[in-house]
Amino acid sequence: MNSEFGPRHLLSDAVATATMSPIEARLLFRSGMVTPTAGWAAGYAQANLIIVPKTQAFDMLLFAQRNPKPCPILGVFDAGQTSGPLLAEGDIRTDLPRYTVYVDGEVVAEPTDISGYWRTDLVTFIVGCSFTFEAALQEGGIRIAHIDQGTNAPMYRTSIRCRPAGSISGPLVVSMRPIPASQVADAVRITSRYPAVHGAPVHVGSPAELGIADLDRPDFGDPVEIAAGEVPVFWACGVTPQAAVMESKPWLAIGQAPGHMLITDARDSSYLV
Repeated sequence: MNSEFGPRHLLSDAVATATMSPIEARLLFRSGMVTPTAGWAAGYAQANLIIVPKTQAFDMLLFAQRNPKPCPILGVFDAGQTSGPLLAEGDIRTDLPRYTVYVDGEVVAEPTDISGYWRTDLVTFIVGCSFTFEAALQEGGIRIAHIDQGTNAPMYRTSIRCRPAGSISGPLVVSMRPIPASQVADAVRITSRYPAVHGAPVHVGSPAELGIADLDRPDFGDPVEIAAGEVPVFWACGVTPQAAVMESKPWLAIGQAPGHMLITDARDSSYLV
């Protein structure tokens, strides 16, 4: 955790963050702590966020329904609602470490609190995140590069188009984890049991087949080192709705900063099939 992340609370090490409860983590973020959330509150599901005005909400819901692999909906808040069953005593406006605010598809701010942007007509979509199955991968003996390297997960726009819905259209975004070739089949098997949080990979191997030119230059997040004998494995990513926002240009939209997720009260195991 680098000093660039702003106000800090003293945490002994990664074990301390992993053993936190979701509400403890959310209170830290509410008080100003900023950090990617991979590895936090082990055993609890993390989620992406996309918030749009009610006038765009049906199109966003339909976009998610037509593209369930990158946009698995875990919950929807009514217009103006700021809390719900997935975050007891929480506040969707303050309880993520960082947000991204879009106006007409352009990033205008990356605040730690969106209370100043809040409107009573905003509808919140909580979207599944692949961080949920990372603990299962680790329990299966598969190391997660971005956690080991202390970085954000790398995410890439692809040349694959999502199915459009009304005013919303955009490309599939994927997250990448380098996996030893001998463990790729295990990674596919493990993650396929979490269909509500992206499930099995969408591609293994050549990034060029997804239209990705350079793994060292992700569109979101940070690059990771790929060791000898490792293969890039790509999962559908919940940043896809934000890529659609950037293309479709609704007059207002808010998401989490990539990798800075909502830590929910839902157990990872509740999404295991």
